[in-house]
Amino acid sequence: MNSVTLKLQAEPLILSALREDITSEDVTTASVIGEKATGEVRLIAKEDGVICGLDVFARNFELLDPTATCEFSVEEGADVTAGQDLGCVRAHVRALLSGERVALNYLQRMSGIATAARRMSALFAGTRTRLVDTRKTCPNMRVFEKEAVRVGGAGNHRYNLSDGVLLKDNHIDAAGGVAKAVAAARAYAPFVRKIEVEVETIDQVREAVDAGADIIMLDNMDLDAMREAIRVIDGAAEVEVSGNVTMKRAARLADLGVDYVSSGAITHSAPILDLSLKHLTVTSNPC
Repeated sequence: MNSVTLKLQAEPLILSALREDITSEDVTTASVIGEKATGEVRLIAKEDGVICGLDVFARNFELLDPTATCEFSVEEGADVTAGQDLGCVRAHVRALLSGERVALNYLQRMSGIATAARRMSALFAGTRTRLVDTRKTCPNMRVFEKEAVRVGGAGNHRYNLSDGVLLKDNHIDAAGGVAKAVAAARAYAPFVRKIEVEVETIDQVREAVDAGADIIMLDNMDLDAMREAIRVIDGAAEVEVSGNVTMKRAARLADLGVDYVSSGAITHSAPILDLSLKHLTVTSNPC
């Protein structure tokens, strides 16, 4: 995550997460650890996967203790293995203990998504198709989850509703059909915005082509219908496939030759990557 995004978008959310976990004080830590005690703790991988969110992880401790430092033995996006020592955090012991859970929550969630994105992206290696994410993210977690998708090697679809026009089934129904929806969007949206149309039938595909859609999303079609849709589009628009794109289904889409495959599963259903902070040692404990 670049420094501007971390500072402007991610940091307020990290602070909110820390405030959620510490409303007044960490009563357990404060009862057994003096304010001035310093120490270090090791970051350990407990399973194989892709590490993602190291800067977010570090920022949790820096916000609790400006003297905190992190030294990592791996780079962002690296493959890690179970049992691997990934580095250490040095800070006041109170900050280490109070920040541990929130820091790991971010790191485990982001690493799990990066791992899922990399594994699914591998199915499209050597093809023209790019795996992209969706807006199916946890509230207030989008900046972290979209970053994890990117680190995992997949692409980002719209970040939010301001990024582009995506006419879905309910928009089309409300507008009175594909042609009317595209015409209205073309008249309203700035010329720099692409117009994408979600279609479910071959008749809708033809309407979208005739209306001049920039991108046509084939939603929940079977393979035969998608092949027919691609034939009908015939290069007139970019083609995206969406709808229940799991690892199993993604493997069957690799040979279609579409431009994009979008998957909500790589964010909403990715399991965390199990990580742990272990072996805390007190290095200084002045009175």
